[in-house]
Amino acid sequence: MARRTIVDIFIPCFVDQLHPETGLSMVKVLEGLGCEVNYNPNQTCCGQPAFNAGFFDEAREVANKFLDDFSNETSHYIVAPSASCVGMVRNAYQDIFVKSSKLVKYRAMQKKVFELTEFLTDVLKVSQVPGARLDGKATYHDSCSALRECHIKEGPRALLQGVHGLEMIEMEDTETCCGFGGTFAVKFEAISVAMAEQKVENALATGADYIISTDSSCLMHLNGYIQKNRKPIKTMHIADVLASGW
Repeated sequence: MARRTIVDIFIPCFVDQLHPETGLSMVKVLEGLGCEVNYNPNQTCCGQPAFNAGFFDEAREVANKFLDDFSNETSHYIVAPSASCVGMVRNAYQDIFVKSSKLVKYRAMQKKVFELTEFLTDVLKVSQVPGARLDGKATYHDSCSALRECHIKEGPRALLQGVHGLEMIEMEDTETCCGFGGTFAVKFEAISVAMAEQKVENALATGADYIISTDSSCLMHLNGYIQKNRKPIKTMHIADVLASGW
């Protein structure tokens, strides 16, 4: 019997606190594709909020905990429904551990960390999730972290093309930031809102029913604008789309 792929899941703060259903959707998809899924309840944050705000000592403390929580099994993959968090672990952790005695340990873990869609397409070699169905039209938003930090672009689109009943339409300026950017949305509120408006209007111009992305933070920001301005479109995390209909 073939050996099952073992996955340790990391649940980001946004998903844990605001969209736990997305974490459950990820588990459903991974298990549906034959993976053995593990969850370490000791896990917390990846440290990105502190790091981006300039609190490097605090970020280092959180990063050390992340390393301890996810370095016990060298054969396990680490998968998260967030390109933002994956980008933090893959890239920013290099600065945190560059002069640390834990650098070798980090390098080993770094190779195992994947965002959900790239794990499906690049590791499991999956182009379609069996049974996935969502009726309607959708457009895909390239989050900055997915596109620029993790170099994820074609994989999510291929997976969405395989969802029965879903018509995908590209929006204008899909690679443009949605305006969230963590603390950017707080420090530069007016600019942030204007960027969300542009993104939503571009999505509406396609006639889409849904804006889909890999990152809950982007979707939360866009949904805030949508709800406040009563725009006729919804947001969905790609994990929830792939878990729909079965």
